[in-house]
Amino acid sequence: MFTEPEFWVAVAFVILMGVFAYIGVHKTVLTALDHRAARIKAELDDALRLKEEAAKVLAGYKARSATAEREAQEIVAGAKAEAERIAAEARTKMEDFVARRTKTAESKIALAEAQALADVRAAAAEAAVQAASRILSQSVKGQVSDELLAKGIAEVRQKLN
Repeated sequence: MFTEPEFWVAVAFVILMGVFAYIGVHKTVLTALDHRAARIKAELDDALRLKEEAAKVLAGYKARSATAEREAQEIVAGAKAEAERIAAEARTKMEDFVARRTKTAESKIALAEAQALADVRAAAAEAAVQAASRILSQSVKGQVSDELLAKGIAEVRQKLN
């Protein structure tokens, strides 16, 4: 038994533990472990507090994000409504413009037709006067013919114009 190395290791271990107990190493180790446990507990408490703060901040950002998204949807809806209103106004203005332009074009066409009709009548009257003048000048001779011709031409011009 005294020749066994395990026996001497056990004796040295018991002596070492006795010296440690006499010096008070166990109190120092326990105090260090208690400090370490307190430090770990404080770190866990800080981590929990930070986690709760992060959750609050996250909830705040989610609320802001939801509010911003809602506002963006309202802005988009307002912009769509405004665009539709502007498009309707533009459509109405365009229809009014086209109607006015059509009316103006129709009146110009009617005026041109009336002018063309007046030009045709004037040309027909001039042709009739010239034809009557030739016929009368060939059939009637003398001063009577000149008077009749002048009188007839004047009457025709008054009636045709």
